[in-house]
Amino acid sequence: MQGRSTKRQKEMARQQKQRDKEAKKAERQRDKESRPARQPGDEDPDIAGIIPGPQPPLEI
Repeated sequence: MQGRSTKRQKEMARQQKQRDKEAKKAERQRDKESRPARQPGDEDPDIAGIIPGPQPPLEI
């Protein structure tokens, strides 16, 4: 009998993890839709302030 209850608990945990994953995915989708669209020529926020070429040495 011990094996059945363990199997049921594992299955319930797997289902809960899947529900959590779907909820996070839906939240990310809502966040993405609520963000304003970038206009052509706008700076990409992921690379804002990055200067191409060799970088200056870090001062310690």
